Amino acid sequence: MIDLTVHPKELENAVRRAREKNIIIPTFKQQKDPGLIPDTILAQLKNVGLWDINPLNLFRITWHNEPVPSGGGFGDVNFIEFPSSLTGVGARIVALVGKWFPTGAHKVGAAFGCLVPRLVTGQFDPTVQKAVWPSTGNYCRGGAYDSVLLGCESIAILPEGMSRERFEWLSSVAGEIIKTPGSESNVKEIFDKCWELRNSGEQLSIFNQFDEFGNYLWHHEVTGPAILEVLERIMGPNDKFRAITSATGSAGTIACGDFLKKHFPLIKLVASEALQCPTLLRNGFGEHRIEGIGDKHVPWIHNVKNTDMVVAIDDETPISLIRLFNEPGGKKYLTSRGVPEALLDMLDLLGISSVSNLVTAIKFAKYYELDGQDIVMTVLTDSMEMYESRLGELNAERGEFTEKDAAAVYARHLQGLAIDNMEELTYYGRRRIHNLKYYTWVEQQGKAYEEIQEQWYNDDYWERIPAFADKIDALIEEFNAKTGLLSEI
Repeated sequence: MIDLTVHPKELENAVRRAREKNIIIPTFKQQKDPGLIPDTILAQLKNVGLWDINPLNLFRITWHNEPVPSGGGFGDVNFIEFPSSLTGVGARIVALVGKWFPTGAHKVGAAFGCLVPRLVTGQFDPTVQKAVWPSTGNYCRGGAYDSVLLGCESIAILPEGMSRERFEWLSSVAGEIIKTPGSESNVKEIFDKCWELRNSGEQLSIFNQFDEFGNYLWHHEVTGPAILEVLERIMGPNDKFRAITSATGSAGTIACGDFLKKHFPLIKLVASEALQCPTLLRNGFGEHRIEGIGDKHVPWIHNVKNTDMVVAIDDETPISLIRLFNEPGGKKYLTSRGVPEALLDMLDLLGISSVSNLVTAIKFAKYYELDGQDIVMTVLTDSMEMYESRLGELNAERGEFTEKDAAAVYARHLQGLAIDNMEELTYYGRRRIHNLKYYTWVEQQGKAYEEIQEQWYNDDYWERIPAFADKIDALIEEFNAKTGLLSEI
């Protein structure tokens, strides 16, 4: 699962590099509860921008950041509640906001979860190894960011068809960018490039978010508790928490559902994907425009046995809705439909996959005929900061977005959403999806047949993972003690 074997010589190198770069590593507990962060670090953060290449920003890998671009402290978890005037359903749909992480996306947390266990055990030596970050977008951005903080070389791998904004920022941070063929659906090509690099003879450490349980663990230990905090704030005495919805992607974010089910056993864990590439729903394949979610395989770290529903979203829906939410004609029309002005100013907090997560929540609410005492949670993984170029491309391709266009999009893609392309998973429905792991992970990537069987038949397999958090935190504290930096500040 997560190997915590210590490599003493390499660990000494990692400690020395951390000391040279003034790197103090936060614990999972501190990312979950920034109230545990030392006051001296809080004071220094007042002079640091959210995206600055500054090791203090490791402490900003949390859902609790003050929503400002520079100098912010910590507060309550950032979230949005969407009114029925927008969603067309009575249920309360609430979403965590991912924009206020360093790099503007919550994937920097997944990268941290994969990197730190290897760093504090010496399994990754930043003085001699390159860090390789295979991704469909935001994860490699987070990984490159973490790497440059450590002063180590990084290789970011992502499909050539991803948005221009991702490449522009990466060009100033990553040591090397490798563009693989295709777009967000082409994960196999990314895996192939990883094998090519493994066989190159270079000293590399590949951090594959799709099979690294550090990704699962970070979301279980940080995203799950953040959602729980929001629920404790907003739930009335008669309210019911019904579901958490998330695109599967690398199956990191959806791991928060395993945490939440321990507190709310009756909730539904809803996985979504693009209708144009319906791998979970129909064992299908294809290409789509919901950037960054990854497809045509089931991630190794996806606990399919704990997933209750699959929803496939037509990619035209989020593509049309980012225009409705961000173009002047769209905002004007939404105002006429009673959408509050305060919400209009926040709709740019939804990137393309975030809109897809919102649509999944709406379809779920319609399917189960939920009302105003029902709460559905989801996650806004990034914002339109990653996709401004897409709006320009859409205007060039389709023309100006008018109020008439807005009326059509609102009617079709919000109020007119149907309960099609959804499946409530039975035992054998889940088993069907889990079985797809075999072809990617056992046949192609060399995972053990015995382990894929254990994932399904041994419930203790998944229950063992959260125990790694305390072990890793203890190793982080030992690492920080060896650098001596905490005592100096």
